Amino acid sequence: MVWDVAVIVGAAVLLVVGAGPFTRLVDRLADRTGMGETLAGIILIGAVTSLPGLITSIVGAADGDAAFAMNNALGGIAAQTVFIALADLFYRRANLEHAAASVPNLLAPVGLCIMLGVALVAGAGPPISILGVHPASLLIVGCYVYWLRLSRKVGASPMWLVKQTHRTRQDVPAPDSFDEGEPLAWMWAKFLALAAVVAVTGYLVGEAGLSLVERTGMSSGLVGALITGVVTSLPELVTVLYAVRIRALHLALGDIVGGNGFDVLFLFASDIAYREGPLYAEMDDRVYLFIGLGIVLNLLVAAGLIRRQESGIGFEGIALFAFYAAGAAMLVGLG
Repeated sequence: MVWDVAVIVGAAVLLVVGAGPFTRLVDRLADRTGMGETLAGIILIGAVTSLPGLITSIVGAADGDAAFAMNNALGGIAAQTVFIALADLFYRRANLEHAAASVPNLLAPVGLCIMLGVALVAGAGPPISILGVHPASLLIVGCYVYWLRLSRKVGASPMWLVKQTHRTRQDVPAPDSFDEGEPLAWMWAKFLALAAVVAVTGYLVGEAGLSLVERTGMSSGLVGALITGVVTSLPELVTVLYAVRIRALHLALGDIVGGNGFDVLFLFASDIAYREGPLYAEMDDRVYLFIGLGIVLNLLVAAGLIRRQESGIGFEGIALFAFYAAGAAMLVGLG
């Protein structure tokens, strides 16, 4: 047990230390490639910082523990959404949802809730599968791809505009972004190397989490949602705080919403890795609890983006903390 805890803590430290330089690298890639901060946060940071959670869920599913696999994904989504409120506290110049308001950022929590809703319906429906994969898993992937395409479209040609204020920050390249001192190919090589390190930590956390369940007798759903799900989400916490520090606000928000969207894809990967039947047939009260919590938390983020309070954490931010605390307490109560 001591070794399991040490592995989890060591992986957490590694993820925290590497997240700052990684964020700065992606911020420069966003400018150099013309991708923009929001899409870079969704695709590059969101996907890579989710790799530990993805591998942890796959390890759990392959080991036959569906509850661990699903709650690791859903617990990560809940924790990462609350990180937006933490970033609000960290960024003192304005409310983060006000300063980083954009159509793609508003679309993201809506798309995420649709994906979570698909998983919810699949769990309530009959346990069907095609070649060992539930159709809902394929639909979730389709929703994710459509969301990315739509985000790029509405970002380039929005049908309505965000009102600009003196507190709103535009997603514009930094003056030194196009300095050719470092080749773009070398930047991508560093990006892939850091991604590989993050992936290895995910495997270690997954194995340690499953061992912790076996040695302590704790519920795998509880360990997945509140231990491995939170630990594997630490890169999102560090990257969002670092992005706020360098005032890459659209990158910060894109990191969280992109990571959340990628985390839903854990269900697709876990469904493939789980060979004892349809993954969604194993959904229990803990899984339903955290799907519902994820939907509520992300709709609160959407409400904050629509309301756009100019300063302070706002009611939505306080509600994020309150709902997450209530959900965690209910999960502990379920055992």
